[in-house]
Amino acid sequence: MHRRCAAVFALLALVSGCGDGTSAAGRGGRPESAPADVRLVAAATTAFERTVHVTGTLAADEDVVLAFKVPGRLLEIGVDLGSRVKKGDVVARLDPTDFELRVKQAEAAVRQARVRLGLPAEGGDDAIALDEMSGVRQAEATLAEMRAERERTRSLYEQKLVPKSDFDRMEAAYLVAESRRQDALEEAGIRQALLVQRRSDLAIAEQALRDSALASPLDGAVRRRHASPGEYLAVGAPVATIVRTHPLRLRLAVPEREALSLSIGLRVNLRVEGDPATYEGRVVRLSPALSEPDRTLLVEAEVPNESGALRPGSFARAEIVAGRDDSAVAVPETAVVSFAGIEKVFGVSDGRAVERRVETGRRKPGLVEIVRGLAAGDEIVEAPGNLVSGAPVVVVEASR
Repeated sequence: MHRRCAAVFALLALVSGCGDGTSAAGRGGRPESAPADVRLVAAATTAFERTVHVTGTLAADEDVVLAFKVPGRLLEIGVDLGSRVKKGDVVARLDPTDFELRVKQAEAAVRQARVRLGLPAEGGDDAIALDEMSGVRQAEATLAEMRAERERTRSLYEQKLVPKSDFDRMEAAYLVAESRRQDALEEAGIRQALLVQRRSDLAIAEQALRDSALASPLDGAVRRRHASPGEYLAVGAPVATIVRTHPLRLRLAVPEREALSLSIGLRVNLRVEGDPATYEGRVVRLSPALSEPDRTLLVEAEVPNESGALRPGSFARAEIVAGRDDSAVAVPETAVVSFAGIEKVFGVSDGRAVERRVETGRRKPGLVEIVRGLAAGDEIVEAPGNLVSGAPVVVVEASR
């Protein structure tokens, strides 16, 4: 009897507990989780650089194909791929034998021309007066003699002491002497001109000898070697290609809509594939016209490359710092949640989380710009983590 009464009382207690409406499970709902502790932070205005993001290519500052000015057989080449050279370093040499022989031949011609002018064979001073040359002096002496004879014959003819034929013959002899003097002056001028020509021939031969050694016109590195010793090279045949890699040129194609904000001297930050470092350059050249096919402006920046870490031909991602925006709205990076391409932040209203979609823009360490969706002063959750819209929250601290 006692056992039956205990069972009845237990059944009544169970029925009473199920029907009082206090259990969430009895109502068919899920137990509500405990409120999450959150901290709020206010969106604030801050300064962001206005940048233009473009891609481009690094190019050598100078790219020179070296070639000889004179033909000849390549005797030696002292560089190969990657060799570093300084301005004035000899890169290659032709066989100098032929050039040396031409110099000796030209020197002999100069000595011969000097002797014909009455100068010593050796010497560098070619100046001489025409009337000091032996041929001219001889012609001058003969002319003076004929002049005196003509005057004596004229005097005798006027005194009727000699016939007119003698006077005429003397007059003709005088004219011949005068003509020979003129010929002597002309011959002297020709010999002087010949000496000048021989000097020029010698200078050309010496220059050709110097040109048989090919020197680098700039500091740089060998990008390619085109010739090998023993080859006969014509004038202009490529021997080696040298590039100057410090500084480098960064060539960028900037869209027309961004071109108006660019000017000489703007800072350029760039990165290349496989290198985590960021490099800095400056805009140094702007094209005067847009490219019609794609409506872009060609911009060249100068990028220092003393270490040689950057290489011509590399693809680069760059940002041109076109100015500064002091009124941008920004929030901590931790406040922005991104899922499936949608960016959002969370506010708090009546003790629950409220989702707000936003559009982000520029970034800098710890901060992200909010282009659309928030205004300066709006309070949001500083680090929402896995927070969902409608979840109960408790603000434990507000940071402004």
